[in-house]
Amino acid sequence: MEIRKLNTLRGLAALIVFITHFSDATNWLGGVLGGRAGQYGVMLFFLLSGFLMSYLYFDKEFSKGNIQEYFIARLARVLPLYLLVVFFSYLFTLLDIQALYKITNIKELVSHLMFIYGESVLWTISPEMQFYLAFIVFWLLASERSGYIYVLIISILILLFFTNFPRINGDIYGFKYNFFHVFRSLPYFFVGLIFGMHYRTFKVPRYLYKNRFVLALLLIPLMCPEFSPITSDAKNKMWLSYEVLFVMSTLFFCIVFLVPNNNIFLANKVGDFIGKISYSLYLLHMPIIAKVNQFDFSIELKLLVSIILSIATAYLSYKYFEKPVAKFIRNLAFNKNTSNSISLSSL
Repeated sequence: MEIRKLNTLRGLAALIVFITHFSDATNWLGGVLGGRAGQYGVMLFFLLSGFLMSYLYFDKEFSKGNIQEYFIARLARVLPLYLLVVFFSYLFTLLDIQALYKITNIKELVSHLMFIYGESVLWTISPEMQFYLAFIVFWLLASERSGYIYVLIISILILLFFTNFPRINGDIYGFKYNFFHVFRSLPYFFVGLIFGMHYRTFKVPRYLYKNRFVLALLLIPLMCPEFSPITSDAKNKMWLSYEVLFVMSTLFFCIVFLVPNNNIFLANKVGDFIGKISYSLYLLHMPIIAKVNQFDFSIELKLLVSIILSIATAYLSYKYFEKPVAKFIRNLAFNKNTSNSISLSSL
């Protein structure tokens, strides 16, 4: 069952990142919408990822066939565009063409391909891929001893807290690595995972199931460094603050559990569209902003041109690359598995 309002939430996460990067690049509105506020959009992505994986797979049998299907679906969704961007970033950097991201040598390229390092927005793909692997453990526990999922998550959160989120990063013989990103991202995957576990069974009292809870989205601008009334260091620590985790988790809970699925703000064709192209929009918007910013336009015109070009590019990427390549990979894997089954059955 599709939860349609999550499409808009995914699209909103991408737009938050876009607005922040545009504000940082152009100093739009004095840069008040920048200052790393785009991290809240990334947090939403990770919450959604954890939620959807447990929601989609915990009810399925933990079997070899389902595990293969899981990896094929995840890799077909994420890898093709990522690999395309990484390889072209490396090629353009070698040719001294400023078109994508800077990957200056073969060792940096390998680090990206091993998902242990990421330049610019590409850093988020490494924690995503690493969590895909870790999810297998949680899926196994869900099929055997689901209660241990809470024990494992709480233990990891406590360990991360007392070790101050280990800064394991650097390079080995020129191969860059950064595992700090996955450590700081794990709490958001975990919260989403727990919410996804209980989405089908959690019964919200009818009097709480209200459209007004969509206003929880206003918590995001309230946490932006330039707007936040918070005086502690939580607004600057962001990923390392369990207070921020609590607020973002509360926001996510309100949208997923308390807002009706037919909410007009979250369930609409525009939200569906932006949600579908959100991955391309996320990966491709920064080079477009950088190019547009080179022109002698007013900031308002730069914003308009940047968002139009970013959405158009993301749509073309989704329709003519992401979607067909993902379909091709799934069909290829399915046909191969079917052929293997036929061969085995004929023995």
